[in-house]
Amino acid sequence: MRRLVLFDIDGTLLTSMSAGRRALRAAFEEEYDDLVFFDSVRFDGKTDPQILAELHTAAGFPERVTPDKINRLLDRYISHLEMVIAESGDRVRPCPGVPRLLDALAERDDLVTGLLTGNIVPGAKLKLGAAGIDFGRFALGAFGSDSAHRPDLPSIAAARALRYFGRAPHGAEVVIIGDTPADVACGAGINARAVAVATGSYSVAELECTGAYATFPTLVDTSAVLKAILA
Repeated sequence: MRRLVLFDIDGTLLTSMSAGRRALRAAFEEEYDDLVFFDSVRFDGKTDPQILAELHTAAGFPERVTPDKINRLLDRYISHLEMVIAESGDRVRPCPGVPRLLDALAERDDLVTGLLTGNIVPGAKLKLGAAGIDFGRFALGAFGSDSAHRPDLPSIAAARALRYFGRAPHGAEVVIIGDTPADVACGAGINARAVAVATGSYSVAELECTGAYATFPTLVDTSAVLKAILA
């Protein structure tokens, strides 16, 4: 059986040392004098547009959650992310085991590797590049650029896999690897299998309660992760 393997980025493929958060804060500093609300919003497991909408709402200005305003703020965010990575990109690194796992997946012709991330495309490219992970090694992806609603992304990615499967894969043909409960839950609409990894903000114990098919402390054990993907 051919499988579509979809990776989250932040906390799963890489650690950015809060580069995205620092860039978003800088973008919001151009719009708000007081950012007391900023730390009340949790970022992990969400799309970039969703985070921006929640930040505006936390600031008390939900009327600013419009497509035009969100898109302009995303543009400012990317500009700041470029500067943050230029200044401290050496702090963005692959999570343990990731390079070897990606190499192992690339050697198999029964696996198609892609991305499933809340990052918008330019942000995904910047973060992966800073971590030394080639964006081009992923055959396809679904991003925060495609939908602000994370559960929409698995079906978008599956539709983009048409040329590899001859149809949109579903069920155990799709494996989502991520570090948050949202990564585990988002594939329910296509009955995808989830593999959780505790290299983000959630512990193994917390992730084991989410219903993931398998949970790992890191992706270092390549053979065990491959077994979970292929099971």
